[in-house]
Amino acid sequence: MTLPATISAYEQVLVGNDASVGLRAIVAVHSTVLGPALGGTRFVAYADEDAALRDVLDLARAMTYKNALAGLAHGGGKAVIIGDPHRDKTPELMLAYARLVASLNGAYVTAADVGTYVADMDLIATVNPWTTGRSPEQGGCGDSGDLTAVGVHHGLKAVAEHLWGTPSLAGRRVGITGAGKVGGRLAAHVVAEGGRVLVADVNPEAVARLRAAVPEAEIAASSDDVVAADLDVLSPCALGGAITREVADLLAAQAVCGAANNQLATPDLVDVLAARGVLFAPDFLVNAGGVIAVGAEYAGRGSYDDATARDRARAIGGTLLDVLRRAEAAGTTPLEAAERLAEERIAAAPPRLSFTPPEAGAGPA
Repeated sequence: MTLPATISAYEQVLVGNDASVGLRAIVAVHSTVLGPALGGTRFVAYADEDAALRDVLDLARAMTYKNALAGLAHGGGKAVIIGDPHRDKTPELMLAYARLVASLNGAYVTAADVGTYVADMDLIATVNPWTTGRSPEQGGCGDSGDLTAVGVHHGLKAVAEHLWGTPSLAGRRVGITGAGKVGGRLAAHVVAEGGRVLVADVNPEAVARLRAAVPEAEIAASSDDVVAADLDVLSPCALGGAITREVADLLAAQAVCGAANNQLATPDLVDVLAARGVLFAPDFLVNAGGVIAVGAEYAGRGSYDDATARDRARAIGGTLLDVLRRAEAAGTTPLEAAERLAEERIAAAPPRLSFTPPEAGAGPA
């Protein structure tokens, strides 16, 4: 494994291996200034450990900004398990991973992400108290994709207000790449508001579910077809790196606003988009609905307040609108404006003396 120079900016990076159950994992804690680092566990068949390390570092840093902008008492962290979740995931492996996270003594609070689900969090919580994103039966928020979609929807409305003077999406065409637990719900929100959606997903089952749930949705043959279409907004809702140089040059939409993490394949592409007059809504701001849900669960210690979390997810639109106005006033990109706002909030945080452990008798939190 090759260690990048940027690793010095992280508080902790923990590599865990347990050959007896096939576990290979990396946990990255970027910052705990605002509180224990909070971020999901991604289970992906990475090409190699270097690719996994790059991904977990990028994701953990983005979580620091995401949690700060969402107003959560959490820093940023992330974890990756290297492997094919359909083939390699076993209860024994997940419990070994749970023990790895528990060894950090609360510096990192885990939740679900790509390749992990609510049932996995319920299992992890049996041995690791610093777990959230559990089932409602266990006092958790359940599938946080619901609130992620709510946040992206209100992000789209903020983009519409900034670009076209009204938050309404009626008559607007949104291209969605990825029809999973966030993209499918987002399509329903846009259509319910009178908008149109063009959607693509490599998974035929996801497409079938979308057709049943949102019959008004137009289905594209591929993500490339969505990118090339006549759109108002492109909404990447699958894996990261969706905005490549080729996509940036081809894109006809006036804005990019979606749920995927780390949408820019390389950081300089934000300037390429800006030069073409394409507004890029910072993904770590827009997609914070999910972490708002799991953060509310963790704060509630087994009592999840959905109404409060949902209101906070809707407030993402207001935060984005503030960032867009700041960027316009400063003559910079929304990405830079969002990072500055997050850094201001982190710098203003009072000193943290210690982590608060889960309450005795409250069960996993």
